[in-house]
Amino acid sequence: MRTFEEIRETILAGLGNQPCDLKLENVRLVNVCSREIYSTNIYIHNGRVVSISPEADLKSFQTISCGGKIAIPGLIDTHMHFETTMLSPEALSAVVVPKGTTTLCADLMEIANVAGEAGIQAMLDSINALPYRMLVEVSSRVPTAPGLETTGATLGAKEVRQILDWPESISLGELDPSKILFVKDEYLQKIADTLSRRKIVNGHAIGRMGQELNVYASAGISDDHECVNAEEMIARLRLGMRVLIREGSTERNADALLRAAIENDVPLDGLCFCTDDKHPSEIREEGHINYIVRRAIELGMKPVDAIRIATINAARHIRMDDEIGSITPGRRADILLMDSLERVEPDMVFYEGKLVASDGALTQACTIQQYPAWILDTVSLKKPITEESFAVAAKAGDSNRVKAIELIGLQIINKSFIADLPVYNGRICVDVDADILKLAVVERYGKNGNVGVGFVKGFQLKRGALAFSTSHDHHNIVVVGTNDLDMSAAVNEVVRLHGGLAAADDGHAIASMSLPIGGLMSDKCAEDVITELDALNRAARQLGCPMKAPFMTLSFVSLPTVPELGLTDMGLIDVMAHQLIPLVIDE
Repeated sequence: MRTFEEIRETILAGLGNQPCDLKLENVRLVNVCSREIYSTNIYIHNGRVVSISPEADLKSFQTISCGGKIAIPGLIDTHMHFETTMLSPEALSAVVVPKGTTTLCADLMEIANVAGEAGIQAMLDSINALPYRMLVEVSSRVPTAPGLETTGATLGAKEVRQILDWPESISLGELDPSKILFVKDEYLQKIADTLSRRKIVNGHAIGRMGQELNVYASAGISDDHECVNAEEMIARLRLGMRVLIREGSTERNADALLRAAIENDVPLDGLCFCTDDKHPSEIREEGHINYIVRRAIELGMKPVDAIRIATINAARHIRMDDEIGSITPGRRADILLMDSLERVEPDMVFYEGKLVASDGALTQACTIQQYPAWILDTVSLKKPITEESFAVAAKAGDSNRVKAIELIGLQIINKSFIADLPVYNGRICVDVDADILKLAVVERYGKNGNVGVGFVKGFQLKRGALAFSTSHDHHNIVVVGTNDLDMSAAVNEVVRLHGGLAAADDGHAIASMSLPIGGLMSDKCAEDVITELDALNRAARQLGCPMKAPFMTLSFVSLPTVPELGLTDMGLIDVMAHQLIPLVIDE
């Protein structure tokens, strides 16, 4: 919030009664409010824009000659989970800020499911030292599937109400349709508490259309980041919802939706950009929000329009356009300077008037704080995990039919199908040749020792197993494998590390990475995490999995709110019916 003193000093600087802090001289300003590009100077004082007038001739303590570089506002990610980058908030800065992202709207539901309100606060303790702005989408569903999963913590209506009053909070985090269509009062109260504060409610309406979508929107849902095709996008825009076009590691939706928007001449005011979940190696390789802007331009969108979606559209959606989203007087001086309007690779990144990144790197490293001991020790098993933990008892016969999950490439959604699997010694077995592998979720909070087991098609492992302590949204340990021995070895390696990733073969771990912060994030720098993740991805490929981001896929495959099937420590979930179902089909 702007103080009396800040307002007064901005006015005095604009009147020339005192020097500005900084003058960016000779820029080509992309004015996202008027949709113009013109030459001017930008004056900055106390972290805010004082003037963008070409006629202004103000004093300044520092002048940077920009030589006609293009100036655009800092980019805004309207929905993301920084925990799935596997980086701490501090380490993440080295990856996203040089790409031009200066504001992250973060739903902290991952750490909230592990450690509740205390976990969220632990993440925010570093916020003032960050070279970017972290805004909080208050987690609406902790747990995501009550009664169908075990989590480390809960956030009820009372806790959500308290967090909504934090100054960093901008919205109620993504709320799936089951909470509304089944008229669950606790969640309706969370919506009411949010709307009474004039804040927005984020959506998660995957697969919903028609009257169900109308009912969902009528509850006060403001947006959806789960659209995968033109029909879904247009349906939401018709209802006054904003569509957050997503491009993550496994949720590759941008090209299809951008093409549809361009070909159908969709009004762009209802569009924003987000990453949702993206690994740091892919951010480093291809970009962050700037990547989606660049793709929009490559597909035929006017550059100014693509930049507007990533800046002023986003700021207006989160009701912060008086603070961010444009290079205009009084707004925070989040500014990118670059040579090419189409390439969208910033040479210089200013955050609140300070140069924080130059030539693709931070100007000053962001030190990772010392996290409390309790948040580094969140993985505890109720009972040992062995080969027997994953056994599935068979019914009579040489084979049994089971309901199984089939992955859909580059999407978060999956299909349900019937698999006919062999039986050996009274146990249902995998069929590696048909790519039908075993999938399991191991409860990791030391509460009940549950192990939920199912089957999945799409990983293409030929041997071994992969395990991960990030399993949305409950964040128990998820494991996929060709045999029970390697599955137990992978899970036990994750436990030994107090959370992390592991690949196993021949009964022992062949690659692993520790994620001690809540079992979700590393306490190392971005470069170290990228190097370790690359090694794990290579190990997965050696085991036969061809996926670019196999562990991201593994983290989502069991999600109990994404159609058609989910898997938790309690068993197989029919997502649309929101209930547990039998794994083995009676003949």
